[in-house]
Amino acid sequence: MATSSARTRVRGACPHDCPDTCATITEVQGGRAVRFYADPEHPVTRGWLCAKVRPYLERVYSPDRLLYPLRRVGPRGAGRWERVSWDEAIGEIAARWKAIIAEYGPAAILPYSYSGTLGLLQTAITDARLWGRMGASGLERAICCAGAHAAVAATLGARHSADYADVRHSRLVLIWGHNPASTGPHFMPFLREAQKAGTYVVVIDPRRTLTARSADEHIQPRPATDAALALALIHVIFAENLHDEPWLEANSVGWRELRARAAEYPPARAAAITGVPAETIIGLARRYATTRPALLKTADGVQRHQNGGQTFRALLCLPAVVGQYGVRGGGLGYSTGGYALWDGEALGHASECQPVPRFVNMNRLGAALTGEVQNPPIKSLFVYCANPVGSSPNAGLIVEGLKRDDLFTVVHEQFLTDTADYADIVLPATSQLEHVDLHRPYGHRHLQYNHAAIPPLGECKSNWDVSRLLATAMGYSEPWLHESAEEAIRGVLDASRERIPYLQGITLERLQAEGTVPLHFTPETEVPFADLRFPTPSGKVELFSAAMAARGLDPLPHYEEPAEFAAARARGEHDGLVLISGASHHFVSSSMANQPSLQRKEGEPFVELNPADAAARGIADGTMVRVESRRGWCELRAVVTDDVPPGTAVAPKGPWAKYSRRGRNVNWTTPDALADLAGQSTFHSNMVRVRPAVEA
Repeated sequence: MATSSARTRVRGACPHDCPDTCATITEVQGGRAVRFYADPEHPVTRGWLCAKVRPYLERVYSPDRLLYPLRRVGPRGAGRWERVSWDEAIGEIAARWKAIIAEYGPAAILPYSYSGTLGLLQTAITDARLWGRMGASGLERAICCAGAHAAVAATLGARHSADYADVRHSRLVLIWGHNPASTGPHFMPFLREAQKAGTYVVVIDPRRTLTARSADEHIQPRPATDAALALALIHVIFAENLHDEPWLEANSVGWRELRARAAEYPPARAAAITGVPAETIIGLARRYATTRPALLKTADGVQRHQNGGQTFRALLCLPAVVGQYGVRGGGLGYSTGGYALWDGEALGHASECQPVPRFVNMNRLGAALTGEVQNPPIKSLFVYCANPVGSSPNAGLIVEGLKRDDLFTVVHEQFLTDTADYADIVLPATSQLEHVDLHRPYGHRHLQYNHAAIPPLGECKSNWDVSRLLATAMGYSEPWLHESAEEAIRGVLDASRERIPYLQGITLERLQAEGTVPLHFTPETEVPFADLRFPTPSGKVELFSAAMAARGLDPLPHYEEPAEFAAARARGEHDGLVLISGASHHFVSSSMANQPSLQRKEGEPFVELNPADAAARGIADGTMVRVESRRGWCELRAVVTDDVPPGTAVAPKGPWAKYSRRGRNVNWTTPDALADLAGQSTFHSNMVRVRPAVEA
């Protein structure tokens, strides 16, 4: 950590929920960060940062940063606080928790966290140790990628993907339900190089995104119909004998059953479901089956609806049907997060703790706080790395739960977020420049060490330091609850390296010295699944999943209309629009959404409407509209554009409620129902009515 007057350079890593996990450099002078920029030597970051993170020093030194612990002194949400010491805050938390445990048991305490800050120490270790020792309720962290992860585990066995640079070998790229120009922008220069060399790019997305604007072809299915489209492509490939039968025979399980399932989705039927013309479906199927290598690149947005898990299963089947797994430049581009899985026992010491008493699905937070969870009820909520009022579904119900007089809520944060407004105690959190961590990206294949560049501002403390203080206050003496940051990271890294070949040669000392260290690959393992050995029960791609069948799930992918859409039709409601709340360009979920410069760039919260839908509702471009579902409403500025097809509306997530019109954002409308696999969120199974707003 630099404290002298000389200017020093400190290596770090972007902590936010993005596959790029950029390598950064902070220049520090006199204990203050004076410059923040991208590492020009990093093979993916390559000297530039996205629009979100570029002004990071604005965030670190914001006058709105929380610098001291606060205690609520007025009504919840009224914004009245008094400053207290850390000893007072930790003492009060521990006293309240001990009383709750004595009366209700530790399961009455619910930690709530997600990806506001990613990292081995500040997220994964913090998530596991204190709560496991306490016996608190577990959090089912299913808001983002649970369905896709379950689908990959059932089909391929592991989340393995190539580095971005391998797209240069692709001759065709299908970017499906994914907008990397906004959500993984460091992939885009590699894609541009491939396009210049002749690679054909197809984007499949209901919205004409930034990525779609530069594609060779843009196909716009109706929201939540992607499984029908994928199965129709498989139908055509089989029907026209374009499949790779020798490959399927040798390397897959259930391809004949998949062929029978796909026979139920001829192009005409799929066209009626998806809105994509049958001739477009046939043309894409032929192009995909006859172009090698062909890469299917996707991300998590495509599965945030009720049929999301089976949708992802359908996508995973496509590369197998044409024999593209194990091919450089082909196969699947989804996540590299499965290469270096941390050792679970070293992470949380579960063998020394009682079993987790129960799990609460984070998508059901509002329901859990308002009575769905009983025996015992949730009596205390501890929130860190998350802003559920701003980012989670059915936010109005979450606010109702947070207003309970008998709920003791603690929020550890950098700013007074929409969630922190309802807390009893708010603890000030460090930024990435003020603490140590180790990062494992999910878009590329390098580990990245984050050195602390500056001392913590004010009295801010890291997640891990707060966890250690709470462990002491609760009387927990286990050494693994009190390790230094370096000790905790070293222990997990060393234990993981013993069983993970991709970590060979990677030590804490090497990470600290080099900053960025590539995972260890041999020529045989460099291309994902090049040996055609898949870590599934059969050792093959499981197109038919016996494991899913044993759990009472459909072992083959299928399309099912979201229940919310079918229910609206059954009620005779024919004026609804399907609302997609995908990523904002300038925010990472709700992170950065309070930064003035980024607020100006993103603009007033808006909803995009097709001109036909706007005209039918008497809505002009730029006017305020009320967007309403059966859960709640918000008011947004209308953007009338043919970037969205008829029947579809798009309102990007991220804006904080407190900075939005009437104190509500789009998550007052989004559903908290669960999807078909792994308790996945269903943000995009959202049927809304849109009409001109009535001025108060």
